[in-house]
Amino acid sequence: MMVFSLVGRHLPRCRIRPAFRRSRLLSTAPPSQESQLLSSRRLITVGLASSGLVGATLFVQDARAGAQELRELTEKNPVATARDKPSSSLATLIRTYIVYSFCSIPPLVDWSPTILETLSSVPGLRQITEAVVRATFFKQFVGGDTAEAVIPLIDELRAQNTGCLFAYSVEVDQAEAGSGGGQSQSETSKTASTVHKQIVSETLHCIDVAADYEDKHTIGSTGRRTWVAIKLSAMVADAESLRRLSQYLVNTRPRIAEPPVAFPGCPLPTDLDVLSSPSLPGPLTRSDIANLRELREDLVRICTRAQERGIRLIFDAEYSWYEPAIDAFTLDMMRYFNKLPSLPKSSWFGSPGKVETSAGVQPLIYATYQAYLRRTPEYLVQSIAAAREGGYSLGVKLVRGAYHPHEIAAHPATAASADKSAIPPGFGASYSPSISPDPVPPVWTEKSETDARYNACVRALIAAVRADVEARTRTPTIGVLFGTHNWESANLVVDELVRQRLGSVDANGVVAIGDAVAERVTMGQLFGMTAVLTDYLANRVQSSSPFVIKYIPYGQLSEVMPYLSRRAIENKSVLGNGAAIEERRRAAAEIAARIFTFT
Repeated sequence: MMVFSLVGRHLPRCRIRPAFRRSRLLSTAPPSQESQLLSSRRLITVGLASSGLVGATLFVQDARAGAQELRELTEKNPVATARDKPSSSLATLIRTYIVYSFCSIPPLVDWSPTILETLSSVPGLRQITEAVVRATFFKQFVGGDTAEAVIPLIDELRAQNTGCLFAYSVEVDQAEAGSGGGQSQSETSKTASTVHKQIVSETLHCIDVAADYEDKHTIGSTGRRTWVAIKLSAMVADAESLRRLSQYLVNTRPRIAEPPVAFPGCPLPTDLDVLSSPSLPGPLTRSDIANLRELREDLVRICTRAQERGIRLIFDAEYSWYEPAIDAFTLDMMRYFNKLPSLPKSSWFGSPGKVETSAGVQPLIYATYQAYLRRTPEYLVQSIAAAREGGYSLGVKLVRGAYHPHEIAAHPATAASADKSAIPPGFGASYSPSISPDPVPPVWTEKSETDARYNACVRALIAAVRADVEARTRTPTIGVLFGTHNWESANLVVDELVRQRLGSVDANGVVAIGDAVAERVTMGQLFGMTAVLTDYLANRVQSSSPFVIKYIPYGQLSEVMPYLSRRAIENKSVLGNGAAIEERRRAAAEIAARIFTFT
């Protein structure tokens, strides 16, 4: 009512004529200006009242449903010894409710990149748009403008027994990578060169910030739960160089794997020999070779800094047309920087440069395995065997995969039936970045197929961890980060630890794991999402260091807008099937709990 009275107070006031005079005028003349204003005032008041009533009704429904869902989750996943968790502020809860109300409307999610781009290009609206985005989506999903600005959030998470996976989320525009984005080739190259060097420099700085934090909060090389994620397509002058290297590798890699690994295949130690070849094999250009050599040098710098400071690095997965190249660079770094102490320095696979190695934190380098790729089960088995034979520790980040709509839209066999909103902007209908030679798309088309492969990989990886722990190796030969927002998969990870005798469960359902297991197994979720699941895992698993970490991107608002736009589309796989609605309802339930209690 206060809102309605304020609205009425600020509307233009009109002088009300006597009733008989008004009636006579209405019957003999057109409506006066005063009458029109009065009618407008009434219509606005009725409209506001109706909107407020509808909004309040929806909120009450959300709050009741959210309270019921939280009760059911607690009954299904009881943990009696939950640690005290600071309550979120009312402003934070309201922001969460607004953000997930938006995410609950698929058409808005699909059009969000276009909407943001359009509004940001209009003079005067750009500042308003950025202010709204900063107050909502930026604060919900981004940790801050700088690495230092994220430190208070890391402190808050650590108090809740949760770690951090840092990510400087300035990205190369995929449209520009594919089509030049309307710029000339020289302009595009100049812009990308400036950005990619900035990203390399900031990544080195990010490692130092993470290390400084851990040096103050941990002792020795164990229990360090502030990690750093990197994205290779953002670190190369031209992302198309990665795609062309991938095409070259797909064309030339010998198919010696048994059983065969589906596209994008399995990396080999010889993949990057082409960078030192005197010839120029197609489709690679001289510019590509120069870009890729520079990327390798920068990765050596980054990995060396991470090794010196004791910070684990996650090499993120990307589109399948980049994956063969990303796999090659990741394996190249892993074979050297994850080298086990018992392996001589003059190993059969050589080294990327003159870098001194030591055991330190292991595994230092983690590759990302996407369960939605058809290749993943066989690729994972062969990766474990190759690491064992090559004498290096294998780092695995297992995820379902965030690029499914793009993969379906890009592959010729499924492009016609794909969700057109998922096609990367700027590629156009005539351009397909896919390089897969297979008749079927590289990803599973049904989510149930991805779920089944993810859970199968969970069992296989924990079995590998158990074998490593039982071997009593001084340095871990395998480390796993399970990235999931799925309750079934999250509980499967913890249950498998118990089943394979890597953890013990008490009468309250709390699972205790030792340091040997804690150094090899971690779980993670994206910042701003599934906070209930993160809290549950932090409460259910008891260890000397955080068992769960949050993926926290950071960067200036103008720099991370592409990340937020991409995340809106990619997170449809996470927020689909009602997940965004569940997040909205839970936020409503917590807001309502601050005001009154539902019975």
